[in-house]
Amino acid sequence: MANERKLKVTLPKGSLWNTVLNIFTEAGYVIKWSEREYRPSINDNEIEIKLLRPQEIPNYLTSKDGFDIGISGLDWVKETGADVEKILDLEAGKVKIVFCLPSFWENINSLDECIKRFIDLKKDLRISTEYINLSIKSLMSCPAYKKEFGEQIPMVITPWITWGTNSHVKIYLSFGATEAKPPEEVDAIIDNTETGTTLRENNLKVVEVLDQSSAILIANKHSLKDEWKREKIEDIRLLLAGVRNARKKIHLFMNVKEENLDNILKILPALKRPTISKLAGNDSNGWYAVNTIVDKDQFMDLLPKLRKLAQGIVIHQPRQVMEI
Repeated sequence: MANERKLKVTLPKGSLWNTVLNIFTEAGYVIKWSEREYRPSINDNEIEIKLLRPQEIPNYLTSKDGFDIGISGLDWVKETGADVEKILDLEAGKVKIVFCLPSFWENINSLDECIKRFIDLKKDLRISTEYINLSIKSLMSCPAYKKEFGEQIPMVITPWITWGTNSHVKIYLSFGATEAKPPEEVDAIIDNTETGTTLRENNLKVVEVLDQSSAILIANKHSLKDEWKREKIEDIRLLLAGVRNARKKIHLFMNVKEENLDNILKILPALKRPTISKLAGNDSNGWYAVNTIVDKDQFMDLLPKLRKLAQGIVIHQPRQVMEI
C-alpha cells in the first residue's frame, strides 16, 4: 500500500519567495504555482506546501498539529519567540534590521544618541515598526533610556490595544510601507533592509544596525519526535544544505605533469582529498588528471600558482555539495 503520509511545509510568500523558490529548484524540486495561489504543487508526493507571510510562519510550527517545517527569516523567529528548532541557515535572503531617521537629523549616530537628543529637546520619540519586541529590547538597553526612564516599558500602540508605561517613547505597529511614515506620523523607524535603496528614496538614513537576519529552515519540535517525519526533514535539510554549500564552492579539473603533482597537492585544498587519475593513451605518459572542490574565495589566490603548475584548467559551478 502506498505511503499516504505527508510532510506539511510552509514557505514564505512575499519578498523571500523567489529566493526560496530558487533554492528548492536548485535542490531538484519542481514547484508549480500561480501568482494568487497559496498551495503550490511539488514533485514529491510526500510533501504538501502552503504559502504564508514569513512573520506568521514561526508560530504555526509550535503545536502538535501545526506545520512540520517552514522557512522564515531569523528576525521573525526572534521577534515571535516561537519555540521551534533551527535546523539550517540558508545564508540567503540576508537583511539588516536598522534604526533610521529622516535625513535632516544631523549628528546622531546611534539609537542611544537619538534618545538623548529627544530627551534634551523635551520631545516624545515616536517609532514605527513591525518589530515590536526587538524595538522594546533595543530601546530599553540604551544607557540614555535607562537613565531617564528606568525600567518603564515604551508605550506600544496597535489598532487593538495600547500598553506600556512610558508615554514619552511610543512604538507604533506598522503593517508595511514603514519607510513612508516619517516625518509626519512618526519620528523614526525600525525596519529591515537589503540594500538601503528604498530608505534613501524616502529621505531616510540608517543610524544604527540593530540586528541581521537571513532565511532559515525551522522545524516543529513535535514533528522531530516522529521517526518518519524526522527522516523526511533530514532529507530536505540535506538537499537544501547542498545548494547552500555549492554556492560557495567551485569544482576544478586540471591536467598536471607528474613532476608538478606533489607541488599541486601541497597548495590544493579539498573537501577530503583531491581525486587523482593517470591520463589514458600512449602520448599521455607522465600526465595526471586532478579534480577537487575549493572555496570560491580561495580561487583568486590559487590561480597564480595553479597556472604555473597545471594545464587545461576547467571550472564548474557545482549544483549541490552534500557534506554527509
